[in-house]
Amino acid sequence: MENIIREYKCLDHGFVRLVDYMGDDTSIVQAARVSYGKGTKSVSEDTGLIRYLMRNMHTSPFEMVEFKFHVKLPIFVARQWIRHRTANVNEYSGRYSEMTDECYLPIPEQVRSQSTNNKQGRSDEQMSGADEIIETMGKTQKYLYSEYMELLDKGLARELARINLPLSNYTEWYWKIDLHNLFHFLRLRLDKHAQYEIRVYGEAIAKIIRQIVPIAYQAFEDYVLRSVQFSRNEVEALKRMLSNELPAEDKLIEIGLSKREIAEFKVFFVD
Repeated sequence: MENIIREYKCLDHGFVRLVDYMGDDTSIVQAARVSYGKGTKSVSEDTGLIRYLMRNMHTSPFEMVEFKFHVKLPIFVARQWIRHRTANVNEYSGRYSEMTDECYLPIPEQVRSQSTNNKQGRSDEQMSGADEIIETMGKTQKYLYSEYMELLDKGLARELARINLPLSNYTEWYWKIDLHNLFHFLRLRLDKHAQYEIRVYGEAIAKIIRQIVPIAYQAFEDYVLRSVQFSRNEVEALKRMLSNELPAEDKLIEIGLSKREIAEFKVFFVD
């Protein structure tokens, strides 16, 4: 196992670090079976149970596993992150302590124009003059921080002096969350449409937790992260397309479906 306690670098000055965790894959299984200890079940049976729970959205057993992270991140990323209101957070205070002079600057490849088909995001093409744009951002950041320090030197209260600092300024927090809600966070923040800067943090967290709950994380990837949902009308269309061309059961097993999944698949698309 990789050293999961180390800092996972994110962006230019940020990081994610696992501080502590409670539970693993066996904790999910124990909760689902309402038992004490590992019992006599095999690894394959435990794997099947976890995958069944994920596939059928039986979420409470996943809440038995918790993670606590130390995160350093730009304030604008923190404002997106905090919308996930299912965690416990304690953040660095600009009232008690001086803010640092560390601000986020994007790499040239991420300096892009507004997307024409996504009101929230950037396009796929790097803008011309990216280096000049980054230089302008950096100058503004340095000016605002120097102004902040001048106000502190004049005796202005820290809680007032900080208010002109940019959203690119870095903050830190401790963030504790259970596995079920963490999977929800990752489903949204690992999506290709998520803002690049928060996606970097999602990828770092995923690297950490997949080492602690490998079976649950694989199930999450298979049934949530890399899957799609169909509406009732789409299911009906697929039924009509597949009713006469459903592969043989051995072929479905070859592509990774269990016998239980094949039975469920037939209920939806054949029966």
